[in-house]
Amino acid sequence: MRVPAVGLTFALSRAKRMRGAALAVVDGDVRLDWDTLATRVARLAGGLHQRGVQPGTRVAILAANSHRHIEAQFATLWCGAVVTPINTRLAPPELQAVLADAEPSLLLVDRAATDAAASLVRDVSSLQGAVILDELPVHPWPTSDELIAENPPIEDAGSEGDDLAYLYYTGGTTGAPKGVMLSHRNLEANSMNVIAETGLDRDTVHLHCGPLFHVAAGARVISTTIVGGVHVLLARFDADEVLDTIARERCTVATFVPTMARQIVDRLDDRHDALPSLSLITYGAAPMPEDTLVRLMQALPGARFAQSYGQTELSPVATILGADDHVLDGPRSGRLGSAGRAVLTAEVRIVDPDDRELGPGEIGEVTVRGPMVMRGYWRQPELTADVLRGGWMHTGDAGYLDDDGYLYVVDRLKDMIVSGGENVYSVEVENALYRHPDVQQCAVFGIPDDQWGEAVHAVVVPKAGTSVGAEALRAHCRTLIAGYKIPRSVEIRPEPLPISGANKILKSELRARFWQ
Repeated sequence: MRVPAVGLTFALSRAKRMRGAALAVVDGDVRLDWDTLATRVARLAGGLHQRGVQPGTRVAILAANSHRHIEAQFATLWCGAVVTPINTRLAPPELQAVLADAEPSLLLVDRAATDAAASLVRDVSSLQGAVILDELPVHPWPTSDELIAENPPIEDAGSEGDDLAYLYYTGGTTGAPKGVMLSHRNLEANSMNVIAETGLDRDTVHLHCGPLFHVAAGARVISTTIVGGVHVLLARFDADEVLDTIARERCTVATFVPTMARQIVDRLDDRHDALPSLSLITYGAAPMPEDTLVRLMQALPGARFAQSYGQTELSPVATILGADDHVLDGPRSGRLGSAGRAVLTAEVRIVDPDDRELGPGEIGEVTVRGPMVMRGYWRQPELTADVLRGGWMHTGDAGYLDDDGYLYVVDRLKDMIVSGGENVYSVEVENALYRHPDVQQCAVFGIPDDQWGEAVHAVVVPKAGTSVGAEALRAHCRTLIAGYKIPRSVEIRPEPLPISGANKILKSELRARFWQ
């Protein structure tokens, strides 16, 4: 008998053996134990195999969060194939471009995406068909439930190590999308680091409210499966639904990006339940305004907090600021602005434009080395060689390390503003703006200026029911940051700022009209 390889699917097999009758997934009214989940995955894999899915082929998933989404990912891996999660917010031309690049053999979609899928199957030559990840048939294509009912379970293909597991498309906030190749080893290393740093275990009840097409949410599904915890799924983020779900399902862990956290903390002002089950909140993906973090810590004094810093190319975590450093008083206070220290298997260093290592306090590019670093960009060897030069992942982030090895990320290199010869880091200006009580959202970036080269420009969305002017915001900033950093122009917008599918503010869209 062949001994199964230890790849990502091993986590599911182990959870079935160790936690068979224990609750595995909560998705609305659907509740599955680990034995049922693993059996559904193996049967779905059989159905995918019958439709031509082989080791190494790509399977694209275009669907909102659901238990069927998780089953589809594990079933693809069970076949030895490559999961290609697709951003559900992409426009039809963008969807076609991504799929044409990835060349998947099969497209798995939910009901909301069936219209788009019909044209994609017609126009993308690699696609041999589609499967509906929904309960009721709405199309001649089969549903995943039908494949599960009609097919016996198949044996795990046993992919492991450097075998390609996921192809994530990224770049929506900083440039053209590109396929990031993550192996089984990459994502296993990430999970081991996260589990060690955060203490996830079999008692974890993890709320997944971020989109599973984003690696931050997808990787946490893998980590929770490894420990045999419980997945609680929401189709999309809604602050009130998040709080209701945490209370109802007694979730112990939740992960938010800053735009989510700000909505959560605003709702907590009007709620009197303390969400006693919630023991850990992790956050990341973008800099967290310190005032938002402090408000959240004060509103949920019984919860621990941990910040993760990284990017898709790092599977995605490189550093963590742990619970011990999330304090407002005492000898460990004063580090809430830090991204933390390198996780167990990562090396982090700061380099100048010539890749010379810089000392503590010196700002340069953040680079990372370790088993979580991607295999490379899909079919882009020159770009891969450039960002992985010298064996280090060049993140494109500007930051510095202090004497104790804590990383401080000051900006994206592309977002740094050079005004009159001075470097202005947009994150610092945004943090100042967020300290104004009437600011709900803001984004800071450089715009062309004949005198200064670039001028600091801010786009601000006030909180509902408030009115704040540009000069008042500039005066507020003057009390917190140097004069050359104060926005020379401020645009007040009544509507929310554009965000990506991963809930990051799209500065590229805001900036484009000034630089065309």
